[in-house]
Amino acid sequence: MASYFLDATALTPLFVRGPGTDFMMRLMEEIEDNRKLIAAGTPLEVYAALKRGETEGALSEQDGAQARAILRTESARMVQQPLNPAVLEAARQMLDQHPLRAAEAIQLGAAVVAREMLVDVAIVFVASSAPLLSAAQAEGFEVLNPVEQQG
Repeated sequence: MASYFLDATALTPLFVRGPGTDFMMRLMEEIEDNRKLIAAGTPLEVYAALKRGETEGALSEQDGAQARAILRTESARMVQQPLNPAVLEAARQMLDQHPLRAAEAIQLGAAVVAREMLVDVAIVFVASSAPLLSAAQAEGFEVLNPVEQQG
C-alpha cells in the first residue's frame, strides 16, 4: 500500500480553492493519516501562502484564520519528516543534481530520507511544481500532479 509525500503545492489547494482542490480533497479522504507524509516545514510554507493570500486580497482575514486553524489540525495528524541534518544533506544533493529552489530541494530531500526509513513502502510524490516533479521522478519516485487530475 502506497504512502503519499505531500509537497506544499499539493496541500495549499486544500485551503484555497483552485486547480487541484477537488482531487486533493478526494485523495485526503481516501488515504489514512499514517500514509500522508510531509516535511516538517510544509505547514509553515502553506501558512505563508495563506498569509500571502490575505495580503493580496485573495482571502479574507476570517477565511485565512479558519484555513490556518484547519491546517494546524490536519498537519498534526500527518507523518512529519523532521528537518534534520540527513534531510538537509539530501536537499543539498538535490540542488547539485536538479534545478530546484531551496524549498523544493528540502521537500525532495525530506522525501528521499523518508523513503530510506520506510523500507518496502512505495511513496508517491505529490506536487504541482513541474521542476520538482521532474526531479522527484528522476530520483525514482512515482509522481502525481493534482492539477493535472480530472475532476
